[in-house]
Formats: sequence, structure tokens, C-alpha cells
Amino acid sequence: MAMKPISVSQLNNYIKRTLQTDPLLGNVSVTGEISNLKFHDSGHVYFSLKDESSRINCFIASDNLMTLGCMPSEGMEVVIGGYIYLYMRGGSYSLNVRTMEESGQGELAAAFEKLKRKLEAEGLFDKERKREIPLFPGKIALVTSPTGAAVRDMIKIITGKNDFVDILICPVLVQGPNAAGEIAAAIDDLNKNHPDVDVIIAGRGGGSMEELWAFNEEIVARSIYASHIPVISAVGHEIDFTISDFVADMRAETPTAAAERAAPDTGGIRGQLETMEQEMKNRLTAITREKRRLLEALDPEVFGRNLKSRIAFDRLNADNIMSDAESRMRSMLTTLRHRTQLAGEAVESSSPRAIMDRGYSIVTDEDGKVVKNADALADRQLINIEAAKGRATARVER
Repeated sequence: MAMKPISVSQLNNYIKRTLQTDPLLGNVSVTGEISNLKFHDSGHVYFSLKDESSRINCFIASDNLMTLGCMPSEGMEVVIGGYIYLYMRGGSYSLNVRTMEESGQGELAAAFEKLKRKLEAEGLFDKERKREIPLFPGKIALVTSPTGAAVRDMIKIITGKNDFVDILICPVLVQGPNAAGEIAAAIDDLNKNHPDVDVIIAGRGGGSMEELWAFNEEIVARSIYASHIPVISAVGHEIDFTISDFVADMRAETPTAAAERAAPDTGGIRGQLETMEQEMKNRLTAITREKRRLLEALDPEVFGRNLKSRIAFDRLNADNIMSDAESRMRSMLTTLRHRTQLAGEAVESSSPRAIMDRGYSIVTDEDGKVVKNADALADRQLINIEAAKGRATARVER
């Protein structure tokens, strides 16, 4: 006889009670490598714990994060203590973390460091060999997934700021076992068959370490190194680093940042060119005007006219100067004549003759000396009297 059907909620509730009452699942200790780590805005932490063949979702509550034995990081090998919990709404279970201890470096992280050391020793990361990204590329090749958000964002940015550059999309897988081979083959093909490509952007959007791993493969690194076309590596987010970032000629934090750096703003460049063009026109106009003036000055007819004009001007100026000088001299002569007349009148009015005309006389002794003191004259002494008209001799009587 068939059992009576139950609802999904009833089934999940039964499974949840079973998990919670199992003594092993209520206090389990699991070892593995942290992958796909996400810190949520709420403070909760979500990640996967994996080994070589399986994985389980894990959850750390925000109030339990600071009490852990260590802070989780991508690729870390850890030993987790916790319990299995089923979320009723989604019907999914997870390992809810109570404790965490670091047990070593994860396999992927170890492989990353090993390859990094190897390629660095071979000189693939040397700054001296890195090429400059062209300032004005004519064609940009995008080696990425044709369906992801990254390619849409890059196309939008490039076409929005640059109406000159062409875009060539090279569709490849960006994760999975075949992704590295496709990425390397696309870079090689661009170098062999597309000589008009000026720069390559190879990348994808964010993801876990496993999802980004294709850009950590040696085959991709060596294709980037061998490329004679400059390569911009644009993988994941700002905090993500891959082997491709170290080998590429430029590392961009994100695909959108790569698009910003690869394509110049043609609108801004046109504005600068228009300003430069106007400045050049103004300068050429000024130079042409000056040269024309100099050429006109060398023309005999123009020179003659200019010379006549200059002579006429100088003559008029000289006449004005002469007229002004004559006027000044007449004024000075009049002033001097007036002053001389005044001085003559002053001298004339103060002369003895003028005084005598007013009724005064000059008295002198026998020697012709002017008598200034009458008491000095002796009795019966002869004196001379000179008036304005006539002379006379007199004798002093006392």
C-alpha cells in the first residue's frame, strides 16, 4: 500500500529534525580548502569547503566571525568544527561553522605560488620587456566570454567614449578544463592572423579562485609572453590577482577598467584639437598681418607715400615747434622789456638828480666832499651849494 503524500515543507522538516538529532552531524569536524569566499554586507560569511572530488556549502554567522580561530581567506586549508543545518525555504543544507583552524595552504594556492616562482625566475614578469599600450589604437581585441557581463561592459565603455576604434570579439571559455587552451589559442591566432589589432584585452568578471583559474595556467601565461601585440590582463575584481596579471603588459583591476585605459576619449581629443586649431589660426593670422605690413613697407610706391606722409608730418611738427618757440621768445622779450623799464624807472627815481628835482640840494666843502654834518663846518668856511638848476658858493656864519 502506498504511503499518503506529504508536502515539501513536511519532508524538509522531517529531514531537518533527522539532521539535528544525529549526534555526528550535530558536532562534526571537517577539513578542506576554502573556495568561492564571500563576505556579505550583513556581516555573514558564505563559502564552499572542498577537496579533490566534492564540496559543501558553509556559513559563518556575523556574531561568530570574530571568535573563530582564524580569519577565512580564499584557498586556505582549514579544519572546521560545526553542525549540519537545513534551510527549510530552499531545501538546501550547509555546514554552519562554530570553530575554524588553519591547517595549511590550499592546493590551488600552492599551485599558484609554485607557478609564479617558476615564471618569475624565467623572466616572464620583468618590467623591462613590457610594452607600452598604444595611445590611439585602431582595433582592440577582446578575448573573453561572448555572453558574460564583462564583454557587454567593455563594449559599452569603448563605444561610449571612442567612435574611431574597431572592436574584435574573440569568444572563448573563461572557466573549466578547456578554458586555458582556448584563451591561449585565441591570443596566438590574433598574433598570426590579425596584424591590424593594436591591443588585446584578455579577461573575465569576478568569481572564485577555481572560476578564475584558467588565467593562472602556464599555457596562457606563455601565450601572453610570446604575444607581440600588447596585452591587458583584466581578470575578476580589484582584489583578484592571477598569473596573467604579472605577465601582461598592463594589469587592469576589472574588465571595465581595462576598457577605460585601452580606448582614449575621442570627444575630449577633438575638443583639444579644435582649440589648438583655433590658436594656430589666430597665430597665423597675426604672422600674416605682420609679414604683409613688412612687404608693403618694401614696396617703392608704398614707401614713397609713407615717406611723403612722414615728411609732411615732420614738417608740420617742425612748424608747430618753431611757432611755439617764436611765441615763447616774444613773450619772454615782452616780459624782459617790461622788467627793464621798471628797473630803469626805479633807478631813475632813486638818482640824486631826481631827488634834487624835488627841491633838495647838495652841499659840499672846498674839497668837493658832501657835507653830512653841519656842526662839522667851521665859521666863515666856504661851501658849495648845487641845486637842480645852478650852483652857488656860500660862507658859513655861526
